[in-house]
Amino acid sequence: MRIAGITIPDNKQLAYSLPLLYGIGPSRARRILDTAKVPYAKKGKDLTGEEEQRVRSLAEAFAIEGELRREIGQNIKRLKDIRSLRGMRHERGLPVRGQRTKTNSRTRRGNVRKTMTSGRRTLEKT
Repeated sequence: MRIAGITIPDNKQLAYSLPLLYGIGPSRARRILDTAKVPYAKKGKDLTGEEEQRVRSLAEAFAIEGELRREIGQNIKRLKDIRSLRGMRHERGLPVRGQRTKTNSRTRRGNVRKTMTSGRRTLEKT
């Protein structure tokens, strides 16, 4: 089964395979299956043509995959263009939503560990 250009695995339960789509999480997948009246445990290969069409139309009603990625990218570009604080943080690769940067932003700043003790030792030796 294909939704928005992405192939959904046939041998996986729909409640777990729908979140493979960008923009659909576990709760939205359950909501889609409830509305389409399809059991969560049903697998992609077991769907009838009518059920498949209902699930596809409900999933594509949301902004998913490329459309959502494009929208998010445009939002970030707008923030950068108006030179907002959040836009500047995006440009510099720093945490955007108020997280602390002294200790917990290793993945955003690179895994750099500078400790005070190593600096003191070099100063004492010279």
